[in-house]
Amino acid sequence: MRKFKPKSINIVTMGCSKNLVDSEMIMARFAAGGWKVEFDSETAGQEVVIVNTCGFINDSKQESVDMLLEYARAKEKGRIGKLCIIGCLSERYREELIAEFPGADLVFGVDAIERISSAFDLENVRCSKDARYISTPSHYAYLKISEGCNRQCSFCVIPQIRGRHVSRPVDSLTREARVLADQGVKELILVAQDLTWYGHDLYGKSMLAELLKKLQVVPGIEWIRLHYAFPVDFPEDLLDMIRESDKICKYLDIPFQHISDNVLKLMRRGINKDKTISLLNKIRTKVPGMAIRTTFLTGHPGETEDDFTELKEFVRNSRFERLGVFNYSHEENSYAFMNYKDEITGEEKARRLSEIMQIQQEISASINEGKIGKVFRVIIDRQDDEFSYGRTEFDSPEVDNEVLVKNIGCMQPGEFYRVRITGSDEFDLYGELAE
Repeated sequence: MRKFKPKSINIVTMGCSKNLVDSEMIMARFAAGGWKVEFDSETAGQEVVIVNTCGFINDSKQESVDMLLEYARAKEKGRIGKLCIIGCLSERYREELIAEFPGADLVFGVDAIERISSAFDLENVRCSKDARYISTPSHYAYLKISEGCNRQCSFCVIPQIRGRHVSRPVDSLTREARVLADQGVKELILVAQDLTWYGHDLYGKSMLAELLKKLQVVPGIEWIRLHYAFPVDFPEDLLDMIRESDKICKYLDIPFQHISDNVLKLMRRGINKDKTISLLNKIRTKVPGMAIRTTFLTGHPGETEDDFTELKEFVRNSRFERLGVFNYSHEENSYAFMNYKDEITGEEKARRLSEIMQIQQEISASINEGKIGKVFRVIIDRQDDEFSYGRTEFDSPEVDNEVLVKNIGCMQPGEFYRVRITGSDEFDLYGELAE
């Protein structure tokens, strides 16, 4: 029988940064128990592999299944020991996965942290329940401030998978931020299914601005970034905080999903075109220079060609700094699945997505060109033989622009530098150290 590296574990995380936080919390317990921890390792020989799956849309589900097939084959060949499946996909399709992957040793859902700890006798290790074993570059980390979602968007099954919105207490998050800062984290990226609703369940009101007040005074934290704000019930006091703070990045991820009143109603978004435009104008007026990242969904049942034309015009006129597009996925047990027919072809959905991204590519190129000659504060994420790769406060890791600086040997990952922009393309900037 093949020998595996004793007490060695590899966790492979699919999907979003919120899943990544869950993986880091699990790995903290293994590390405290004396295990050798790896993230997304391509090497073989681990005693245990955990695949933390995504079950959001068809493409994400297929990526998770493909990853499971890869590790199931690795187990059959004796290249790894135990295979464990956790996360959103196994929450939705646990019985199907057990049948499809009979070689899996454990199959848990989204409540996997305690169950994994119990399965591997980690309940008594000296490890805080909020401890994290950071997998990102050591200078930034995601801070998940709540779990679940109360919204009822037609296309989404997250509330069914993750449950209702549950905020984490302000004091708990502040303690975690201090621990992360002590480990060298300089940038906190706040994530949740819905940042906007933070605090309502615990305190009876929005507490996002109050949380930011606490986080921005944590020693060592220099940037705080906000992801996944919902446009309905948006807390306007948050904008004052962002404008006045030198720690909170002038950056907001707020998925609008569409602009047509017809489609917004079909999507059950709780907002219309006029209110969307009013909120967008308010954000840009109150926080001059704010970089807005948004997301749109094309091909939702009932989206007509006129609706799509309206969306294209909105994208052209709004000139979002950052923009992503997804095709509609007919998700089982979603409101749309049970009430609408998915009649728009895959080819048509792809065409609409491509047209939106072509518009955005031109906008992004224009915005980036306007930055040439300006100096920005940049944090360096990584290096290779040719470039140091960094980001401005207007860019989130993995999803946004990078600033490429010729590697002259004096720049270090995790450090901030003043960089003058000397060139640009559609999605990246080029620069040099400013004097």
